[in-house]
Amino acid sequence: MEPQYPVTKTFSLEQYGIKDAIMRYQLSPDDLQDEVIQKGQGKNTAFGTLVVNTGEFTGRSPMDRFIVKDHITADKIWWGDINIPFTPEAFDALYTKVVDYLSGKEVFVRDSYACADPAYRLNIRVINEYPWSNMFAYNMFLRPTTEELKNFEPAWTIVNAPGFMAVADTDGTRQHNFAILNFDKKIALIGGTGYTGEIKKGIFSALNFILPVDKDTLPMHCSANVGEKGDTAIFFGLSGTGKTTLSTDPDRKLIGDDEHGWTKENTIFNFEGGCYAKVIDLSAKKEPEIFAAIRKGAILENVILDGNGVVDFTDTSITQNTRVSYPIDHIKNIQTPSIGKNPKNIFFLTADAFGVIPPISKLTPSQAAYHFISGYTAKVAGTEAGVVEPVPSFSACFGAPFMPLHPAKYAEMLIDKMKNAGVNVWLVNTGWTGGAYGVGTRMKLEYTRAMIKAVLDGELGLYSYDTYHIHSVFGVAQPRECPGVPTSVLSPRATWNNDEAYYTTAFKLTNAFRENFKKFEAYANEEIRRGGPQRYSF
Repeated sequence: MEPQYPVTKTFSLEQYGIKDAIMRYQLSPDDLQDEVIQKGQGKNTAFGTLVVNTGEFTGRSPMDRFIVKDHITADKIWWGDINIPFTPEAFDALYTKVVDYLSGKEVFVRDSYACADPAYRLNIRVINEYPWSNMFAYNMFLRPTTEELKNFEPAWTIVNAPGFMAVADTDGTRQHNFAILNFDKKIALIGGTGYTGEIKKGIFSALNFILPVDKDTLPMHCSANVGEKGDTAIFFGLSGTGKTTLSTDPDRKLIGDDEHGWTKENTIFNFEGGCYAKVIDLSAKKEPEIFAAIRKGAILENVILDGNGVVDFTDTSITQNTRVSYPIDHIKNIQTPSIGKNPKNIFFLTADAFGVIPPISKLTPSQAAYHFISGYTAKVAGTEAGVVEPVPSFSACFGAPFMPLHPAKYAEMLIDKMKNAGVNVWLVNTGWTGGAYGVGTRMKLEYTRAMIKAVLDGELGLYSYDTYHIHSVFGVAQPRECPGVPTSVLSPRATWNNDEAYYTTAFKLTNAFRENFKKFEAYANEEIRRGGPQRYSF
């Protein structure tokens, strides 16, 4: 049962260095939405959904994400461009500036937690400058009951001050915005950016260190659902590959859409209490469950309203990364609690803009580990300045910006869990068919749904020469037939109708895989190395 409002606070913000502030503790979503409107920080749609503009930043800023390098992290973190070190002294000085900035202001505070499995629960206190940031925290983290709040003790604290601007030369940051994790003090410090995704990804990054190191649990950037027979399916994929769309299935119960743990007891649990979905080109016809979830209590980010308060989901004039957050119970068919057992199928989703990867293929354990550590998708023309043709994009473990440990650690854990659970792993191309971006067409969602359904219903059958074909370039097993999908679609080469052009493009992509994997070779074991494409040229 969620808490009744209001809830009486039992602590002072002075323990965090915030003095003379007006603390608004554990406000209800309705009250927070009213605060946003009264302060002129947002608008309501015709249907009562809150709309906010996150300002300068409409997405994460990975080059401004830091981890304090200290006795806990120095020898464990995979330091580099993803995990950028920050000194304890610089953190303390910047933290003092941030809490001084919040002192004397109205501050919105929320107690919540991450991890639906009680054995892994992480209590979180969120301190926000803006009410809509606090409402986001309500939507995305798990919500304690009134009884649980009485003796609530936070394990981690998020201090979020979008209006505070760092001075790079003196504060040790790259520019005025920052997101810093301190594992010794258990603080996520965020400033200079209103993008709400930094709040949830800060805790996700912390759990990606805590769970493997302390709990022998694999953290995953994935969605998950469960069928009527109790079988759990896991969906990995980078932004734009269909992770949220494909896991939100009216015939299966949603466990969660973005962040999960896989325990040594072979259970899957959601880290979050909500969903954070892209809404570009959203429609009731294509994604009815997500569309229906956008009602009062949800927060739309960086979308455009017409004169009648109706959202134009095709308008990307602010950003292509338009988003919505909502509590998970805005989806009708959910798993309660957000825990699944018996994982049977894993799907790696890639939006291959080169149009050469099969629409669905079955992976061996070695191939699964290789593709997991590679985390491939592609950028298409227009998504970033200067991108005029498809560009390979690799994000280790389908979530490199949030992975503090070396990707090989997560890949090895995945192999072990796959073998122990007897899981089948599938590579699914939700990208282009019949040619690369600009020539071919995007894979029809109905075909991808049919392939996923065929796997979950056991209709693709056991591997044999009669039922599967080994791809001559990537070495993966692609089914010859699939219910609900034209046979011609299952062979990417056949859809091109130009073998020379197809193989030239396919080998171009395999060379990109090989070049990307060089940075992992020294860390990856032989089993992982064997999983890559075996041919790189004619």
